[in-house]
Amino acid sequence: MNIVADGLSTSDIYKLLVGGITPRPIAWISTRSDQGIDNIAPYSFFSVASVNPPILSYTQVNPQTGSDKDTLTNLLATKECVVHIVNSETMHKMNLSCAGLPPEQSEFEFADIASVPSQRVAPLSVSDSPVRYECRLREVIRLGDQAGAGSLVLLDVVSVFVADHLYQDGKIDQQALDSVGKMGGDFYSFTKHLDTLSRP
Repeated sequence: MNIVADGLSTSDIYKLLVGGITPRPIAWISTRSDQGIDNIAPYSFFSVASVNPPILSYTQVNPQTGSDKDTLTNLLATKECVVHIVNSETMHKMNLSCAGLPPEQSEFEFADIASVPSQRVAPLSVSDSPVRYECRLREVIRLGDQAGAGSLVLLDVVSVFVADHLYQDGKIDQQALDSVGKMGGDFYSFTKHLDTLSRP
């Protein structure tokens, strides 16, 4: 079946995008507001944008309200964040942090998320997260103003934390990391089973 994108509703094209582009890594992003409120929320439109310089990207899909989500609001105000990689041990806390809380309420407190100070940025780090990237805001690219349009956020990586048991010979033990991927709807994928395929 071939489906022409023009004319599809936002809901219908969303289902085709998130149902087929899977699994998607999850960026669990902590920020701090200009009032000192610590926020954390997950985003699955997330990837590496550049290696030299090291840049991560995530996309905020504009909500129906027309206002930015707290993560981007805080980033624009304070310019710093921590991107945490979600694994099977942290996914349930991550899911709790999806709750639609008001800006003055911290998801860290709501979901009882244990935290530690970060090394080079002000926002808190999740202590149970085995891999995390401390970042500063580089650029926000607005792809539209309407609901469903994306705001592409580029983040400069300034520091990387890897749990000691995962760091071997300058690399991350991916199987032990056990990262979780986002599928369509409420489904998630796991990465315990790995296979190798040599490049030609």
